[in-house]
Amino acid sequence: MSQTPTLPLPTIEARRPPEGRTFRRHLLWILLLWTAIYIPALFRPALLDDADSAHAEAAREMITRHDWVTLHLDGIRYLEKAPLLYWGMATSFEAFGVREWSARLPLYLGVLALLLTMERMGRRAYGGYGGLLAAMVTATAVGPFLFTRILIPDILVALWLALAMMFFAESLEEPVRSRLVCWGIAVSCALNVLTKGLIGLVFPIGAIVIFLVLTRDLKRLLKMHLFSSFVLFLAIAAPWHVLAGLRNPTQGSIRGFFWFYFVNEHFLRYLNKRVPRDYDTVPLLLFWGLMLVWLLPWSSFVVQSIAQIPHRWRLLQARMSRSERMNLLCGIWAALVLVFFSFSTRQEYYVLPAVPAVALLIAGWLARENDSEAQSRIRRTGVICSTVLLGTAVAVFVAAIALVATSQPAHGRDISDALTTGLSESSKYALSLGHMEDLTTRSMGYFRLPLLLFGGGLLLGAGCSYYFRRRGFARRANASLALGMVPVLWAVQMGFTTFSPVISSKVLAQDIAHAGLAPGDIVEINGEYESGSTLNFYLEREVRILNGRSSNLWYGSFFPDAPKIFDDDASFSQLWNGPERVFLLSPKMDVPKVAASGLLIGDSGGKVVLSNR
Repeated sequence: MSQTPTLPLPTIEARRPPEGRTFRRHLLWILLLWTAIYIPALFRPALLDDADSAHAEAAREMITRHDWVTLHLDGIRYLEKAPLLYWGMATSFEAFGVREWSARLPLYLGVLALLLTMERMGRRAYGGYGGLLAAMVTATAVGPFLFTRILIPDILVALWLALAMMFFAESLEEPVRSRLVCWGIAVSCALNVLTKGLIGLVFPIGAIVIFLVLTRDLKRLLKMHLFSSFVLFLAIAAPWHVLAGLRNPTQGSIRGFFWFYFVNEHFLRYLNKRVPRDYDTVPLLLFWGLMLVWLLPWSSFVVQSIAQIPHRWRLLQARMSRSERMNLLCGIWAALVLVFFSFSTRQEYYVLPAVPAVALLIAGWLARENDSEAQSRIRRTGVICSTVLLGTAVAVFVAAIALVATSQPAHGRDISDALTTGLSESSKYALSLGHMEDLTTRSMGYFRLPLLLFGGGLLLGAGCSYYFRRRGFARRANASLALGMVPVLWAVQMGFTTFSPVISSKVLAQDIAHAGLAPGDIVEINGEYESGSTLNFYLEREVRILNGRSSNLWYGSFFPDAPKIFDDDASFSQLWNGPERVFLLSPKMDVPKVAASGLLIGDSGGKVVLSNR
């Protein structure tokens, strides 16, 4: 009697979708998240004064002057910064015109590239779901979104650092290191140096060397095609530095590019001795604590994620798995960034290059939680973390409701009417978030909708995450938390837009243009250039500076070819009483006496534009 053969049940591995199909599905989710969060932010708010519009203006002058080597601001040499961000913006301007969204586009594409890099790193170390989690955590964390509202290159530093770490991690899996992987590290380092200077070399090389020392594998360096990699690094990173040095040599008492860029901007800034000293530093404990803030809401899983890092000496010497190697590498990567800046001057966003490392650790822990048994210890820990997050979300929601309930409806043309602002106190704003000190209870009336959206979105995401985790659905819990962050980040964007009249002068630039600005007219900023740099960008013309020869324009102003744009009280009085029409942008509380009776052209954000006729 014949017996019908039975087919074997498919194994777990057989039931998994092919890697190509998994990546395509992940790519779709990443694109949807990136589009929902970052595309609306391309168009609003207006570019802000200081770094935002100043960096966009440097890119605009790059194409108008046809000089892609020496940066200029307001016609003055601007030698502080590496060029890659400005090259990206200038290329975007050439392709799409000089617009706000085209200025932001290269940075946002960099975010997308970072998300894809995180997906690949997470997938190779923690499995397919780990890759999606790594991208999801990075896309929805507060820090990366907050500090891409400003045109600063730090998210690109994170991108190139992540790429270098990705190539290094892949080299650890090869018995014979391929040239392409080693060259990938070299190219990533070169692009990072062109993005923000020598830290682009210090961070990846430091992390790699520390990793190899801890694992007693330094001999691996000898097999990483060091000579050809170094040649490739120089071929990419060196030409701009050489050309910038040749085109900006020492001229008499004015030290040239090499001193200012390397000595002043790197070493003296690190030692808090840079000139001019136009910056402040974040207190050390706050700097470390900001890592938890910038990782919200995923920071509730940080402690468990860090505990995964191999730390016993015997384990470091053993043959580690992919996930263990990645955990160790990410721990070194994050610690190196934080410790490095602990001994230097610090801005709030300097922690940003470490965020992807901690995001990967979180992704690895969440992937382990998802794969564990229903009643396991890691599942119970996940519920505890979700409970803490839910408690935090409830507190935030209650605070948001209280602020909305106790605030009065918005009155006045913009929020500046409700602030305790001191726009003439430039030292007050030496940190990126210095304007937060201006907020008052009365000003909360302008933020009613963002407050409700922020508190409600966080509570909804955290509540759903807790609900699903309690019932053993870890994937649904993580997806709910990520989706709940979309309205939270929309609320952050709305808050920026509401506050923008105080930190942008676009409206006043438009008022000047509508008043009939003619080619021979003069536009003057009372105070530092950075307090009204949007005039320079939006009017696309040179502006003069009254009592503000400092900050970004200070060094370049001493070169012989610098335009004579700096006025004191006496020279400005002559201009104001002269034959040319003069438009003056000034804080309301600090209008020069000679211009006090001038014609009011515009009034916005605690600033006014006056004209002498």
